[in-house]
Amino acid sequence: MDDKSSLPFQQPAPGRPRWQRRRPRRSARRTAGLLLSACLCFIAYAQWRQLQLSPPAVPPAASDITVHGLSVKRLQDDLATCSALRKKPQDPIGLGRKRNSRYIDGHAPTLIKNATVWIGEPKEGTSPEAARNGTGYGWTHSDVYLEYGLIQKVEAAISLSSVASDTVVFDARGRPLTAGIIDMHSHAGVGSLPSLWGNEDTNEMSANISPFVRVIDALHPGDPQIQVIKSGGVTTSLVLPGSGNNMGGEAYVIKHAVGKPGGRNETSAADLLADPDRNWRYMKMACGENAKRVYGRPGEAGPMSRMGESWDFRHAFEQATKLVREQDDWCDAAVALGVHNVKNYLPQELRWESLGALLRGQVHLNTHCYTISDLEAFIDHTNEFKFKLRAFHHAHQTFLVPEILKRAYGGDPPASALFADNMYYKAEANVASEFAGKILWDNGLTPIYVSDNPVLNAQHVLFEAAKAYKYGLPYHAALASVTTAPAERLGFGQRLGKIQPGYDADVVVWDSDPLSVGAAPVQVWIDGTAQFKDPVELDKPVVDFIVPDQDLSYIPGEPIQADEVVFTGVTRVLLDKTPVDQTLHRDQGITAVFSKGKLTCLGDCEAELQATVDANTPVIHLKNGYLTESFTAFGSKIGLNAIDAEDDTDNGPNPNSFVRAEDGLVLDNQKLNASYTYGVTKAISAPSFRGGFSHHGTSVGFLTGAKSVVERHTVFASDVSVHYTLDASAKQDGTPSISAAIGTLRRKLLEAHASLRSNETTKDAYSESSFLQKVVNGSLPLVITVHSADTIGALLKVKKAVEELTTTSIRLVILGGAESWLVAEELAAAKVGVVLAPLQSYAVNWDQRLALTGAPLTNGTAVDKLLEAGVVTAIGLEEDWLVRDLGLLAGIVFRNGGGKVDEKGALDLVSGNVYKLLGLKQPGVQEGHFVISEGSPLDIGSRVKAIGGGTGQVTMFAKTVT
Repeated sequence: MDDKSSLPFQQPAPGRPRWQRRRPRRSARRTAGLLLSACLCFIAYAQWRQLQLSPPAVPPAASDITVHGLSVKRLQDDLATCSALRKKPQDPIGLGRKRNSRYIDGHAPTLIKNATVWIGEPKEGTSPEAARNGTGYGWTHSDVYLEYGLIQKVEAAISLSSVASDTVVFDARGRPLTAGIIDMHSHAGVGSLPSLWGNEDTNEMSANISPFVRVIDALHPGDPQIQVIKSGGVTTSLVLPGSGNNMGGEAYVIKHAVGKPGGRNETSAADLLADPDRNWRYMKMACGENAKRVYGRPGEAGPMSRMGESWDFRHAFEQATKLVREQDDWCDAAVALGVHNVKNYLPQELRWESLGALLRGQVHLNTHCYTISDLEAFIDHTNEFKFKLRAFHHAHQTFLVPEILKRAYGGDPPASALFADNMYYKAEANVASEFAGKILWDNGLTPIYVSDNPVLNAQHVLFEAAKAYKYGLPYHAALASVTTAPAERLGFGQRLGKIQPGYDADVVVWDSDPLSVGAAPVQVWIDGTAQFKDPVELDKPVVDFIVPDQDLSYIPGEPIQADEVVFTGVTRVLLDKTPVDQTLHRDQGITAVFSKGKLTCLGDCEAELQATVDANTPVIHLKNGYLTESFTAFGSKIGLNAIDAEDDTDNGPNPNSFVRAEDGLVLDNQKLNASYTYGVTKAISAPSFRGGFSHHGTSVGFLTGAKSVVERHTVFASDVSVHYTLDASAKQDGTPSISAAIGTLRRKLLEAHASLRSNETTKDAYSESSFLQKVVNGSLPLVITVHSADTIGALLKVKKAVEELTTTSIRLVILGGAESWLVAEELAAAKVGVVLAPLQSYAVNWDQRLALTGAPLTNGTAVDKLLEAGVVTAIGLEEDWLVRDLGLLAGIVFRNGGGKVDEKGALDLVSGNVYKLLGLKQPGVQEGHFVISEGSPLDIGSRVKAIGGGTGQVTMFAKTVT
């Protein structure tokens, strides 16, 4: 049944003729037609009326509202934003500019005459392969002309008649000239020094994902450290947010010319920007331990693991990707239809704007990552969300996985922004290598050396590159690692990092080869303006340029132990005592013979040499061999800690207990093995007070090469000295002030004196009071960890007060001593010695704010003032990783001291003087302690070849090729 069958059937009326029945049908049809026509007319009229009443599809020209009720002006602004969103930044040009956009009118040109110039690129025509191997690089004698903030000429013998009449002439006197140093990882200006809570703006830790915060909003141009950094030849820095967040925010590249003294017209964060046009943007992210440590709270907040971190990364990238797609769709529609016909405004969300810019290729990203798992996960993120990565920072394990780096999105592997040898400070920094830069370079990747200021003082970031050379990175690549390489990674490859016409006039003249130990600027120019009015210039001999040593390209192999060994070619012997006569022939060198780990002959040793033929004794031929005392680490935590931030590997803090380091000694770990490898065969370590560089208890002297505490001769001195700490960490747990802490120390010393006078004996020979009795009677040194000159002065008064009651002198030693130079004369008069830790102090905290930073800002550093005053001085270690650098630190004193110490005197700073201060006999060559190196251990190009560590054997290091 269809639908019609359901309709009612109408019957005709009965009794009517056919003609009568048909007529009404015709009338009904006519009526229906009329009704239909009327309806159609009504509908037509209604439609016409509606059209008359409706607004036009396109508003009149004067209208500022679209048919969808949207502002035309705002839509037009949005359309303009589309162009900005899709703009691909280009590296700003160098050559072709008439003036630097940062140039300030009124600054006279400068002609630097008689310079030895490192151009920063190989000679024209050098193939890329040859250039990577160092061919075509070298120093050239040139003049350099600076005008309008640019390098205008680099030529031999530029005549004065060819330059502006008001040109200032600077005579470099043949010294090295390079481009300004670039530090690609700094927190200067946001982590202002001295570090105070009110000035600390490095991390915004209200949320783990915060790409929306900006360094420029917290950048403090008045941070004194910006000037200190510049005094190390650093002209440009990438100032990054911290690594507390997975996504830390936007970074900025600044130059270190600040305010009127730096040749600027204003003092502002904007005026510091290296590129006022802001072609590129920069961002910081971080993987690994930090974010999960800061934010991880079970059941409350995350991430708690690296899995959670990867989710946070991917979720954030997903949100930004969504925003980018919505924006692109809107922009496409606005172009195709016109802005009057789109139904909404351009999607914008400030929270994801910067991350969207990253995905659009407008942001240079730098990411803090250490471990293989973090590196690989982040490389995966680059490919999943299609963004480029400029560099991994810290990057301790990148040398293990070069192929993972080469998988990065875009076909441009990230550089590795490294420390030279700073490691062990947390678990993810425990797997590392000082040879990482060389290994990365050999695999076609780019190493860059950075400071992470204030983790390292960026004033000395060039020293990191110098050590990289020592560890095998080619000379030209080491210089590039703080000049051309960071310039290219930052997008300034055409403006910074080279001495070429068209580049910014950021130039440094050095007092010695920039990769030599102790190199310091003579003058620094930024945008063509000299930065130091009356720079201090160190008294140094004529520059002796480093000749790159190919032997440094070999990574030492596994150590080889020998009972008997002979060394020839020893040209310098710097020992306290020798057991036999020596005849030193500097030209051809002499022979050193060792048996059972001890020196048995030094000189011609003809009979011993002949005997080696029959006995098959190894004979090692040295090039410029040095025989010296081994080094001693003092003030560090080696032997009491393996990984700084891991409590399970640490002896632990002792704020309320007086303990003995010997009771907590743990041996045979990475720190101790590295110490031994670099000639540190002895250590004197004290228990920690509250972690970090603090001490409380008695220290122990032990051999770094020992494998167990029960081995014979592992401990060469128990309870070496009594240690206390008098810095800000003392103001806790019932000690409200420094004055209270000093008062407590005075009281304890006086009570110890009183007990001695009354012949009281302590029940516990290892108690604090028992040890303090030895301090008061002069048989045990008192070592105070302190930096403040005022607190040191208070200690001198305590010493005097106690000594007035006794007939003996307290052997007081200052450990730290950043401000000790201010009371150098008083220290000398009181016969108080100083162990400087660090050697090169800076205002990292309030107690060190008056530290001397050295040339060109100050005439000398603390060590110079102390030595001039006659204070017995040594070099200590404020952090354990510095064990590799002890010889080089001594070398800085030797090179920059103006003759205050000779080679032997410099080496004593890390050996004999420690024992002189403590009244202890040094285990020396007679006890089998020595170092043999090729080249002076004070110089950057030296390598340890053999070590005697008092174990009855000689440890030697063979070459291996990577």
